[in-house]
Amino acid sequence: MSSLLRLFGYQFFISAFTFGGGYVTIPMMEKYFVNHGDLTEEELLDLSTIAQSSPGAIAVNLAVLVGHKLHGKTGAIISGIAATLPSLIILTVISFAYEAFQANPIVRKVLKGMEAAVAAIIVDLVIDMFLLLKQTERKLLWLFPFFAFIANGLLGLHPLWILGATILTMLLLTKKKSADQGGQR
Repeated sequence: MSSLLRLFGYQFFISAFTFGGGYVTIPMMEKYFVNHGDLTEEELLDLSTIAQSSPGAIAVNLAVLVGHKLHGKTGAIISGIAATLPSLIILTVISFAYEAFQANPIVRKVLKGMEAAVAAIIVDLVIDMFLLLKQTERKLLWLFPFFAFIANGLLGLHPLWILGATILTMLLLTKKKSADQGGQR
């Protein structure tokens, strides 16, 4: 199987069988691209960071970035198509039978069960990301996830304010570090 066909197949499969958004696709991409030696775990996390900060769906952004990393523009296009095609197919089928799906109690229960599975996958991803974060030299970075959780989950602060505060803190720390290194020369 050619590597472009394999790329399409992996991205199509990941998109077709992961529910819950972009964060859920990261462990799947790790399984198919990191464990098969196409990417390192650090490269995947770097790409997922870029995908999260870019406008649009994280899953599609990440698929395009992975495709570009592996096969350039052709890979990006193939990954983008593969990542969006399952949703297009599923939504087209559902749109023809929307009334039946909406009223079906089994479908509602299946979707409710998926919510729990998605939550577990996201918790696992957060733990993995924190373990990687612990490897950095900047120990202050360890505290950001906890502050963000408290600020949003307990205090109800909007995520944009948290993001802004984090960016400002990092800019100030970077500026301070640059000034300290400049003064030591």
